Amino acid sequence: LPAPELRTILADVARVRAAELEDADLIDRWRRDPFLTPSPIDPRALRTSVRFAKLTVMSTVTALPAAYVPSSYQASLFGIDDPWIDAGFTGVERTMLDADSWIDLLPRWMQGSDLLFGELVARLRWAQREVVMYDQLMLEPRLTAWWTTGSRSAEPAAVLADARDALTHRYDKPFDSIGFNLYRDGRDSVAWHADRERFEHEDPVVAIVSLGSPRPFQIRRTGGGPAQSWLVGHGDLLVMGGACQHDWEHAVPKVAHAHGPRLSIMFRHHLAE
Repeated sequence: LPAPELRTILADVARVRAAELEDADLIDRWRRDPFLTPSPIDPRALRTSVRFAKLTVMSTVTALPAAYVPSSYQASLFGIDDPWIDAGFTGVERTMLDADSWIDLLPRWMQGSDLLFGELVARLRWAQREVVMYDQLMLEPRLTAWWTTGSRSAEPAAVLADARDALTHRYDKPFDSIGFNLYRDGRDSVAWHADRERFEHEDPVVAIVSLGSPRPFQIRRTGGGPAQSWLVGHGDLLVMGGACQHDWEHAVPKVAHAHGPRLSIMFRHHLAE
């Protein structure tokens, strides 16, 4: 689908959801969104084919922002429902990296993740930052976007507010910032690093929800050594806690064959100021 048509479908799906919830404020917010193309389709008439619209959105995500031209995206069978999270964190498993550092993993924590993937790719204002690498100024091999509690607008999707509240309650950290990384294909990556919260806080917690096609998420001791790897995508939640940011570093390496793009949503705390 051309980008304008895909944006229209996304807008219609959102309006149908809003109409079903009878939320006038949400309907108005979507209608005023400058990024989405207004549609003449009556949401009430479209309601009977919402599932078809969701499948259409997820089957191909093409040429959305000007900077982003991804390949076809293969949806999961469980990702086309309305997005929601398990606030009870049922089935979460903790892996102790050492006596002080841990990883929590909860597969499919974000249900309806493929619909959320399409909405975020269409709605967020993606940028590609420049960084110094190997004494040269280079473009980061991924696209990024950012939201904080200091932003003028609410979270770009209502389920992200639910996720932020649930994470705050479970981990007792004031998650006030959400970072978005879009890995368009196997060439996009992030090198070994630890997050900057380690300079300001003792034992910060970073929660990552992975949408789209699974990619390896690796972690190793700071400075090198053997890496542990988790394959995350389609709504999986991975949380780094304890001394992870002090004693360990993580990466999303390049891969020769990625089945499609991946979008990581990082919930972080004490960064809004």
